[in-house]
Amino acid sequence: MSSTWEKVFYILSWLTQGFSSLSPNVYGKLHRMHHAYADTEKDVHSPKYDKTLVNMMLKTDKLFRAIKHGKIEVESRFCKNVPDWPFMEKYAYRLPARLFWAVVYISIYYFIVPENSAWMWVFLPFHFIITAFQGVIINWYAHRIGYRNYERYDTSTNLMPFDLITMGEGYHNNHHATPSDIKFSKKWYEWDLCYPFIIFFDLIGIIKLSKETKPQ
Repeated sequence: MSSTWEKVFYILSWLTQGFSSLSPNVYGKLHRMHHAYADTEKDVHSPKYDKTLVNMMLKTDKLFRAIKHGKIEVESRFCKNVPDWPFMEKYAYRLPARLFWAVVYISIYYFIVPENSAWMWVFLPFHFIITAFQGVIINWYAHRIGYRNYERYDTSTNLMPFDLITMGEGYHNNHHATPSDIKFSKKWYEWDLCYPFIIFFDLIGIIKLSKETKPQ
């Protein structure tokens, strides 16, 4: 992906994720670390070494912040070619930006929700915790329940039907077995809803697939 398109997706991800948006730079590093150390003591989030779901999420958040603020040194192999836009990294994921999104969400509910439908406000908190909720599904439950297509040293599983809700990311066992494969689904009944978009983006030049990942 060119630096220009990278910036476009930086902005789009920030606009669509809003309050719960995460730094693509730090997330990329964290994700690579998870694969390298899956279900070992060095894993950034593993139900095998964290007693509770909350403990795991707090540990992940602590490491995320440490990487973002340069408090720990990350190996060079985890940093190669990760997205990096210093301006967005400096301003887009800080408290003022998150407060901005909080005001936006509350304002939308205030002006749109009818008085006789006040019950709809129950959905407001989900806009604030959706990233953490997704993290729980993948990082906790996709290592504790579900089925496995590949027997591996780690505890990764596939979560049906959450695989569809998370746009294919729920095929966690498949992804751990073939981490460089752009198509997460492997069985006929598994649908990776992100895969067609990747192929389409390659066709129109937004991304360029390597020979190793381009479908035959």
